[in-house]
Amino acid sequence: MISIIDYGSGNVTAYSNIYKKLNMAHKIVNTSSDLEDASKIILPGVGAFDQVMESLNDSGMRETLDALVLRKKVPILGVCVGMQIMACTSEEGQMQGLSWIKGSILEIDTKMLKHKPQLPHMGWNSIQTTNNNNNIFENIDKDNGFYFLHSYFFSCENNKEVTATVNYGKNIPCAVNSGNIYGFQFHPEKSHLNGITLLKNFANI
Repeated sequence: MISIIDYGSGNVTAYSNIYKKLNMAHKIVNTSSDLEDASKIILPGVGAFDQVMESLNDSGMRETLDALVLRKKVPILGVCVGMQIMACTSEEGQMQGLSWIKGSILEIDTKMLKHKPQLPHMGWNSIQTTNNNNNIFENIDKDNGFYFLHSYFFSCENNKEVTATVNYGKNIPCAVNSGNIYGFQFHPEKSHLNGITLLKNFANI
């Protein structure tokens, strides 16, 4: 069962609609008891780092989520700020992140950007995959890429955990993976066929 976490951050309906079209079993969850039978987890996130962390902590699902991800090794996909809160810290906020992947969230360096508006990085952009993508990007049109909307990026302590980069002033990480934990800075739910394919790939891990 693919469990899409509803904790007041992110368009959970968009993910549900995609999995309906793919005819894949899924449900939207907002309680720990509903989350416990998850075989895959989607963690969306929209907003500021501290706001999203507070929403997750207040949801009552944090402890169950930690147990599923860290002990039972259930595959999880964090999207946008849902990916960012998987880090330890963020320049955007003061709160501690989930610390599932060692690293920090850094603001994109505007000195590297030539065109205004400089931030956020918004719209479609191509990506470059690394040798550590675990087939998550199988059948993806990398030149067409994905839809982005962000001003911060995930700086991993271990560069081998970066699975894709995007060029915005310079190449910056836009996808990460450590074991059963996956994160995308871009929005697959807004990325048409590429996004649908990516969510299908995650479901089939």
